[in-house]
Amino acid sequence: MKRALVTGGASPLRAAISRRLAADGLHVLIHANAGAARAVTLVADIRASGGFAELLVCDPADFTATKATLASVVATGVPQIVVHSAGTHDGVPMAGMSEAQWRGVVDVSLGGFFAAVRPLLLDMMATRWGLVVAVPSVSALLGNRGRVKYAAAKAGLIGAAKSLAREVAGRGLTVNAVAPGVRASPVVDATTDAAGIAAPVPMKRAGHPRRWPRWSRFWYLIEPPMSQAR
Repeated sequence: MKRALVTGGASPLRAAISRRLAADGLHVLIHANAGAARAVTLVADIRASGGFAELLVCDPADFTATKATLASVVATGVPQIVVHSAGTHDGVPMAGMSEAQWRGVVDVSLGGFFAAVRPLLLDMMATRWGLVVAVPSVSALLGNRGRVKYAAAKAGLIGAAKSLAREVAGRGLTVNAVAPGVRASPVVDATTDAAGIAAPVPMKRAGHPRRWPRWSRFWYLIEPPMSQAR
């Protein structure tokens, strides 16, 4: 059974990704840090529906701790799919931003990509097949007031994915960045009003995380379904 790691896997959007992967027959490793309680519930729900899931808890901004956690994962089977979606948000204009606020967002979203992917790369390449998916945001492309650090981190993910793709393509790995638009979530509800959603979104409304599974098979356009892959 192939294994997939989803960082920050318990938020509404990431939970939808985790459920879709489990429904496709993968053993899903759901990473959490601050949202560990939600992740416990998600793991239980997936198992109750007949899927395979387990919980990983570590701070993605702590490279040493994340590396140690992933070492125990590799010992029982390397994940061949990694979806890096862990992130945090702390909206504040740059003029009033502290160094801690900057690092708190960048270290999780962008630093977490390095922390989660780098320890797995050699083992993934040894299998000659793997998928790395970074989940940035349209904020990286459009910008957003009060989200300089968030947009910077997410833009960095796009550049990292493009460059890593060139490094590992010869070993059978594909790397992609998928930037979702505005999705309904507690964070969006608390920080963005209807006008703020309508301005950048042609449909004038937030999407719903449960719609993600309809196109989460985007990697099948790159590689065959799990049952056919080497």
